[in-house]
This record gives sequence, C-alpha cells and structure tokens, in this order.
Amino acid sequence: MADSLLQDESALRIDIWSDVVCPWCYIGKRRLESALARFEHADDVEVHWHSFQLDPSHPRGLRRPTFEILAEKTDAPPAQVRAMVRQVSDLAAAEGLSYDLEHAVSVNTIDAHRLGHLADKHGLGDRMHERLLRAHLCEGETVDDVDTLVRLGTEVGVPEGEIRRTLAGEAYADAVRADFAEGRRYGATGVPFFVLGRAYGVSGAQSADTFLTALRTAYADAAPANR
Repeated sequence: MADSLLQDESALRIDIWSDVVCPWCYIGKRRLESALARFEHADDVEVHWHSFQLDPSHPRGLRRPTFEILAEKTDAPPAQVRAMVRQVSDLAAAEGLSYDLEHAVSVNTIDAHRLGHLADKHGLGDRMHERLLRAHLCEGETVDDVDTLVRLGTEVGVPEGEIRRTLAGEAYADAVRADFAEGRRYGATGVPFFVLGRAYGVSGAQSADTFLTALRTAYADAAPANR
C-alpha cells in the first residue's frame, strides 16, 4: 500500500511496512512523525505505507483475545503478561497513545490490509492505516469484521459500496502479498520496518532522534535529486 504526502519525483521517499495489529508499529509511526516535525526538509518527504502480516498463518475468521495469545506464545503467567502489556502501553502513552491491549482481539489482518489498499486508491492510505491501528490497539475493535471495516473505512472517506464489493471478493489480496514479498527483499523480518530513500533501513520503533538522524543522512545523500 502506498500513500504519498507528496507526488514529487525529487522528494525523499520513505517506505514503511506495518501491520494494523502491531503495537510497536503505532509507536513507530508516532516517533517518525515527531522526527518529521523537527526535520528541516519535511516538505520534501513522501511517505508510502506497505502491508505486512505478523501472523499470516492465523486462520481467517478466528478471533481470540490478544492477551490469551501472548500468554501462549510466551508461556508466561498472567501477571507477567500483564506487566509486558503495561510496559508497551506506557511507551505508547509517552507518544500520546492510549492502548487497551487487554481488550484487543487478534485476527487475520489480510482484509484490513485490502481495505488499506482500496483507501490508498482514494488518497486515504495514511488515514486508513492510522484508523485501523487505533481501532485495534486503543478501542478493542475486531478488524476482520466486515461491518466494522465498512464503518472504519467510511469514517475516513472511502465509499461504502466500494468497501463492501472489495471485501466480498479477494481484490487487493495479491497486492498485500506483493508488499510482504517486497519487504522481505529489503530484509524485513518484522515490523515496523522503514526504508529511507530506497537505501537506508530502520528496523523497529526507534527513537525520534534516531529517525531524525536517518532522515538527515538519507536526505543529504539524495541531495542532488532534491535541489
């Protein structure tokens, strides 16, 4: 999925691989935005979002509490899992995000990503990705439910009829898989994963200062194209 803030061939391109159920992805998004707010050439930046599934093997239609899945994967007692969740939530709060992970529902995210690609066709990819992250991580929404996805999509301006037609079939499924494959070629094994200027990879929800340094480095290296 590619959502651009600018359509300028001389812009510094940032490609971001992200999953809509990934708590670190939302934190990373906010930290990048904080860095861009301090970046001297932010007006010359073009952002493209790409789909990535943390667990593509999760059966479609299966809905389980995220807290329950975390407990299984870590083989940790409930108190330890709650401490882990609280730590991530505290980091999110520092970025102005109010997580409610104990009420989050884990699902297969391909339909949410297909909606993201449809939204991008309308120039709404960034807003759609933001809305889906907030819905899952902060509001306990079930982001594989058709009616939920229709409501979230129409909130950001995607036509309801197009959403329903898309979700009724397999439109954009190949685009989701192509995003995943492209991310793998860049070396992404998890998300968030950022590529600046098609040359500099930044893995994980790094600090705003780290993003700012990477932005300045990538911009300087691309300076001939930006002048």
